[in-house]
Amino acid sequence: MKALLSLRPWLGVLAERRGRLLVGALLMLATLLSALGLLSLSGWFITATAIAAVGASGYLDVFTPGSGIRFFAVSRTASRYLERLYNHDTILRLLADLRGRVFAGLVTLDARTLARARASQWLNRLTADIDTLDNLYLRLLAPPLVALVSVLAFAAFAGAFLPVAGLALLAILLPLGLIATAGCGWWGWRASHRRVDRQERLRTRAIEQVEGLAELTSYRALETHRALWRREEQALLDDQRRLGRRTATGNLVVTVGVQLATLVVLLLGLEAFRDGQVSGPVMVMLALGTLAVSEGLGNLPMAFTQLGATVRAAERLNAQAELKTPLTGDRLMAGGAAPSLVYRDVEVTHGARTVFSGLNLVIEPGRRVGIVGPSGIGKSTLAQLAVRAFDPQAGRVEFAQQDVSRVSPDSLRARIGYLTQRSELFHDTLAANLRMGDPDASDAELWAVLESVELEPWARSLPDGLETWVGEQGRQLSGGQARRVALARVMLRNSPLVILDEPLSGLDAETAASIKSALDAWLAGRSALLLGHDPQALPTCDDCWRLMPAEAGRVGERGLSKM
Repeated sequence: MKALLSLRPWLGVLAERRGRLLVGALLMLATLLSALGLLSLSGWFITATAIAAVGASGYLDVFTPGSGIRFFAVSRTASRYLERLYNHDTILRLLADLRGRVFAGLVTLDARTLARARASQWLNRLTADIDTLDNLYLRLLAPPLVALVSVLAFAAFAGAFLPVAGLALLAILLPLGLIATAGCGWWGWRASHRRVDRQERLRTRAIEQVEGLAELTSYRALETHRALWRREEQALLDDQRRLGRRTATGNLVVTVGVQLATLVVLLLGLEAFRDGQVSGPVMVMLALGTLAVSEGLGNLPMAFTQLGATVRAAERLNAQAELKTPLTGDRLMAGGAAPSLVYRDVEVTHGARTVFSGLNLVIEPGRRVGIVGPSGIGKSTLAQLAVRAFDPQAGRVEFAQQDVSRVSPDSLRARIGYLTQRSELFHDTLAANLRMGDPDASDAELWAVLESVELEPWARSLPDGLETWVGEQGRQLSGGQARRVALARVMLRNSPLVILDEPLSGLDAETAASIKSALDAWLAGRSALLLGHDPQALPTCDDCWRLMPAEAGRVGERGLSKM
C-alpha cells in the first residue's frame, strides 16, 4: 500500500484534466450499459417471440423492443467510437503534460547532477517511463470504476425482477472484481515492477553495443558484452512470459466467475419461473445480461498485472523530481559592458579524481585569456563553471564581481556566449538553428554571420538556401561545417562575455586563418575565455596560460603556466 503512494503526484496531474477524464469515464460507462441493454433486451425479445409463436395466442408488441435493440446497438457503436477517440486524445494530452513537466525538471539540473545517470537513462525517463504511466487512467482508474458501477446497476436491475438474483450477482461479481484488480495486481507485482528496470538495462546494453563496437572489438570484450546483453534479455523475457501466464490465468478466473454467475442466475430464474415469479423472457434476459458484465471485468486482469510497472515508473520519476538545482538568485541585465570573470580558490572533483584545487584565474573586462592543454585536463570544466553548469566544491566563480552561485542561471547564461566542444544542431532548417542565437535575427544578419565563418557561398549553393534542413544532429553537414554553424550561432548572441571551446577544430589551415581574423575583429571590446589544445588554434589572446597537471594528479595554481 505504501508503494501506491508514489502515484499521488501523478494523480494530481490527472486531476488537472478531471473534466475530460469524467467525460471519458461516462463514455466508457455508456458503452458498457449499452452492451448490457443490447444483450439483455435481445434475450428477452427472442424468447418472447418464440413463446408467442409456440403459443399462437395473444399479442406481442415487436416494435417497442425492436426499437430498443436498435437503439442499444447504435448507441453502443457510437459511444465505443467516441470513447476510443476521446480517451486516446485525452491520454495524448496527459502524456504531453507529463513530458513537459519531466523535461522542465531535467533542464534545471546541473551537469554534476545529470552525470549521475547516462543520457539514455534520462531519455528512458522521458519516454518509456511516461508511456508506462498512461495505464494510470485508461486501465487502472476508469475501467474498474466503470465495471463496479455496471455490476451494481445490473444487480439492482436484476433485483427489481428477482431480488435473490440481484444478491447472488453481488455475492459473486464483487469478489470477482476484487480478484481481477487487487488480486492480479498483487500476483504480477514483482515481475512487472522489475520489468521497468530490466528494460532500461537492456536498452543501455544495446546503446553500449552500438556506440562502443570499435572499442569492444579492439579489447576483445565483444562476446563478454553480448553475454551480458543476452542475460538481460533472457531475464526480461522470463518476466514477460511469467506476466503473460498470470494474465491468462486472471482472464480464466474472470471468465469462469462470470459464467458461474450466469449459471446461478439461470438456475434461480428457472426456479422462479416454475413458481410463477418471473416470465420466461425475463429469466433469459437476466442470464444473458449477466454474460454481458464480462465486457467490464474482462480487461481488468491484463491491466492490473502491470500495476507494478506503473508504480515503478512513478517511483523513478519521483526520484528524478527530487533532484534539484537552485534556480533562484539575482538577475543580471542583458547586454551591457564587458564583464570580468574571476576564479577564486576553486576546487572541483569528479568522483575520486581532483580536477582543480586552489585554482585562481582572473579575466579582466575586455581582455581575452587563452587556456591550452591536453584533453581531459579540465579546460571545459572552466567553461562549465562560468555558465554554472555546476558549482565548485570549494571556492567561487565571480561574474562582473558577483558570485555566480547567487545569480539566476538563465540570467547568467543570457550574458554569456558559449561554444561547447560538441556542435549541437537540431533537425530543423539552417535558419532555425542559427536563430537559436538570436530569435529576432533577420535574413540579412544570418547571411552576414555566415560570411564571417566562411559559409556564405556554401549556404547560397544549397537548394533551399537558409531553409535547407540540416538533418538529425546536423548529419547533412560535414564536421567543419557544423562547427562553423555553431560558432555563427554564438556570434549572433552578441554577448559581452564569450567562451569558445576549440573554436577552430576540424577546419583546414586556410579556413581557420580566415575565421580567426574575423573572430579577432568580432571579439573587440568583449571579455573572452578561449580554450584549445594549441595557442595557434585560438584567436589572438591578451594572455595565454597552459594548464598542466600538478602533484598527485591535481591541477591548481601552480598548474597554470604563463606562455
